[in-house]
Amino acid sequence: MRICPQPDRLFPVARVLVLLVSGFTTALAFAGPPFKTDDPEPVPWRHYEAYVFGTVDRGLGVSSWTLPAFEFNVGAAPNLQLHVVIPGAYGTPMGHYGIGDVELGAKYRLVRETGTRPEVGVFPLLELPTGDSSFGLGNGQVWARLPVWIQKSYGPWTSYGGVGYQINHAPGMKDSLFAGWLIQRQITKRLVLGTEIYHQEAQSVGARQATFVDPGGYYNFRENLSLLFMLGIRSAVNATPRDTSGCTTRGVANSRHLEVDREDEQNRSANRDRSGCRSRRQAAG
Repeated sequence: MRICPQPDRLFPVARVLVLLVSGFTTALAFAGPPFKTDDPEPVPWRHYEAYVFGTVDRGLGVSSWTLPAFEFNVGAAPNLQLHVVIPGAYGTPMGHYGIGDVELGAKYRLVRETGTRPEVGVFPLLELPTGDSSFGLGNGQVWARLPVWIQKSYGPWTSYGGVGYQINHAPGMKDSLFAGWLIQRQITKRLVLGTEIYHQEAQSVGARQATFVDPGGYYNFRENLSLLFMLGIRSAVNATPRDTSGCTTRGVANSRHLEVDREDEQNRSANRDRSGCRSRRQAAG
């Protein structure tokens, strides 16, 4: 689906992310999900995490749904986590539902955290073109995200973030940088709350960069069952005068953001296949 922002305006886009998580781990304490900013810590060796989640994004009268989506992470070796996400995707105004782009990844911890040294890791991700791009359910080509993440904890406080490079050579898309940082605190034994700031450069030709502010957290019902939640606002701003029209996408597995310039939607729809400006998944998201 084409995602085309209207020029010279800020777009507050409300989005909700809810995840139900189960897993066999030494302790169910999350960094990363449900946020777009991730952490460098892999699932422990011979343990796993399983997520069932959904996202809802709304903006300018259009919406994007990822429901249901399934994520599975396994500690395949010491310091190594393997990762897969299989999403269901739906969006308006096209109104098609189907499988989205499947995400594969491997998180590797390079440096363990100590009292004075932060933890460092990499988490390369590949998005496979399993979603039908003609219906706005996928990118149409394989694309990748190559981030580096760091993390440091201080008592009940944990802070993590990093920067990465996105490679996307699908028609109308372009390579871009992204970065995020998050601070979270253990409120009670069961409840953790945090807030992230996440920035994404324009991901398609003529698009605009965007910044996200996302409060959220998780609640542990028991050792191996938790509820993760996030609610945030996106603001898209023009990076340069040329970024006043065109298409933009969110390529995050857990979140997707759709914005449409209503004034010329009919013309853009007629030229959708030729332009090749199509969205991925969130998101996300």
